[in-house]
Amino acid sequence: MRRITSMPLFVLLILIGSLAMVLPAIHALMNENFAVARAFFYSAILGTLLSTLIAVATFDRLPESLARSHLVTLLAAYAVLPIILAIPFHEAHGRTTFFDAYFEMVSDFTTTGSTLYDSPWRLAPSLHLWRAIVGWLGGLFVWITAVAVLAPLNLGGFEVRRAADSAAPAESYVQISRVADTSERLIRYTAQLTPIYIGLTAALWVGLIVAGDRSFVALLHAMSTLSTSGISSIGGIYWSQSGIVGEILIFGFMFFAVSRLTFSRDAMGIDKTNIKQDPELRMAGMLLIIVPAFLYLRHYFNTLEEHQLEGALSGLSALWGGLFTTLSFLTTTGFESKYWGTLTNWSELSTPGLVLVGLSLIGGGIATTAGGVKLLRVYALYRHSERELERMVHPSSVGGSGQQARRIRRQGAQISWVFFMLFALSITAVMVALSLVGVSFENAVVLAVAALANCGPLVEVAAEAPIAISTIPVEAKAILAAAMVLGRLEALAIIALLNPDFWRK
Repeated sequence: MRRITSMPLFVLLILIGSLAMVLPAIHALMNENFAVARAFFYSAILGTLLSTLIAVATFDRLPESLARSHLVTLLAAYAVLPIILAIPFHEAHGRTTFFDAYFEMVSDFTTTGSTLYDSPWRLAPSLHLWRAIVGWLGGLFVWITAVAVLAPLNLGGFEVRRAADSAAPAESYVQISRVADTSERLIRYTAQLTPIYIGLTAALWVGLIVAGDRSFVALLHAMSTLSTSGISSIGGIYWSQSGIVGEILIFGFMFFAVSRLTFSRDAMGIDKTNIKQDPELRMAGMLLIIVPAFLYLRHYFNTLEEHQLEGALSGLSALWGGLFTTLSFLTTTGFESKYWGTLTNWSELSTPGLVLVGLSLIGGGIATTAGGVKLLRVYALYRHSERELERMVHPSSVGGSGQQARRIRRQGAQISWVFFMLFALSITAVMVALSLVGVSFENAVVLAVAALANCGPLVEVAAEAPIAISTIPVEAKAILAAAMVLGRLEALAIIALLNPDFWRK
């Protein structure tokens, strides 16, 4: 065990990814799809052998800076590891380019969930299983590295929490304040969070089976819900057999992407917040009330104008569709409720995709599998703007709610605003790059937001017509792949790697 844990993190990731290839190999063998089984089995052997040789060659060689090494490993995990993961996918599919397979694996491992295969039947069931496994492992990787690597460096949203800590000195508001033993933290939090992640996935899997889904479909939807990747072998839960019971189950489990307090306490030991008072849950609850109510009333008043009171009363199912889809895109899962289209059919009024774009931009909680700006940063900006409006009415007023609230309104809001501006500039840069390679403006906006917010299913519902990523140029796919890595790793971590003081001996 000591030899395994002393392996470089990237080599360990190659080993885990290679061993995971055995699962789709067994599935393909059970379905008598021997060509797919051979591709995954041979790739598993090749990856295991490669990782073992590298581990032997690098045994007991510690880097000069563990923090720098693990940040570089995070970048390599999202940009380089998909090359290894794409080998069996490319060989098993047989009718796709290697770059398309690489794009698919980047999308899955970053839990974005974008796919080049618009029709689910274009892929064998074992390939769908491999996509879901990669996305599921990517979600677990986010859980572990958020508390083991990003938290000690005040990255990934933890900088806002650090700013709100009343015991933290003023100099701790900088991005890289202190570095713990990252290897020990990785081991400890892997042992702590992995059983929770597996247990939640298994519980949802069993629940969906009981609700009426086939075992294979239920497994993929369970893994995609916990990882917020939105991967499905049947085109989404719209076509699932579990109906509204399955949607209720998925709705409950999506809350694990709203706040980390739903599955673990703050790894930095500074969070004493009760889960009922958690700002991320409160912010998400506010959005779950406002957005579905806005959509429902918008369609409701349209039916009143046409004197369709009976149709308005039957629109309660449409209200559930709006509630489920709101939480789904807020957590960047991207599952569309079976009753989402009821809003349009009920009032004959289209639903603006811009609402879903805004929800995806906000994103879920820090240290969760959700992407986007994150709820804690939005909450800090909300509290700051609320206080500024109060001061406009009463300039001499004193803000209350304690020292922690004052800090999150000041230092927390300042750091959040910096990140928000970086995120907006990243969207602009990706949009311009996509436009230069021939993508239309509207599609470029949706694709940029979907990639940076790690919400791939957004491309199917946000634009006027679904966007087929397979039809865009290869250069545009490369831009989107880089944007997905940037969105998952976040710009602040990239800037930390570019800091000369971080590399100076």
